[in-house]
Amino acid sequence: MASRTEVRISGFGGQGIVLAGVILARAGAIYNEIEATQTNSHGAESRGGACVSDVVLSPERIDYPMCLQPDVLVCMSPESATRYVPLIKDDGLLVVDEDLVPEVPAGKYGRVIKIPATRVADDEMKRRVVANVVMLGALVGIDPLVSEASLEKAVLDSVPAGTRDLNMEALRRGFALGRAAADSLG
Repeated sequence: MASRTEVRISGFGGQGIVLAGVILARAGAIYNEIEATQTNSHGAESRGGACVSDVVLSPERIDYPMCLQPDVLVCMSPESATRYVPLIKDDGLLVVDEDLVPEVPAGKYGRVIKIPATRVADDEMKRRVVANVVMLGALVGIDPLVSEASLEKAVLDSVPAGTRDLNMEALRRGFALGRAAADSLG
């Protein structure tokens, strides 16, 4: 891991964007024993408004908790892609939900990976509500920002007891999607 890695997860309210950021930060801080911060912002609407969750991970002390220029950008809505792609680092990783962001804006990112997170959650698992966890698993399958084991523990700590099995299945499907996408890039 670089000395500081900035991750921005973006979409709209109701997709679990903030929870995804909280889980990633928890995995880093508690189970990978690295420094982590998580901040978020969202529109006044409870569902449908813009939503962003910033996570900073570092093996060293974090002196500023916000993303200045994301190394990794996850977009789960076309509006978030349009708004945040211009901010990504030149060699950054852009991960989009391929069904919700059908046209990826031009940008200076190094790699773009399309993941069918919502389709897997909705069509295969019959529970769209876990698309955020599918995407989070895919992200770590692509780029091991934290270990898969630490992310599993953080998910179990963060979701209601009655949804743990569902969320673990979503996470494992995401890991597989991410690893397959990373392998296809070489």
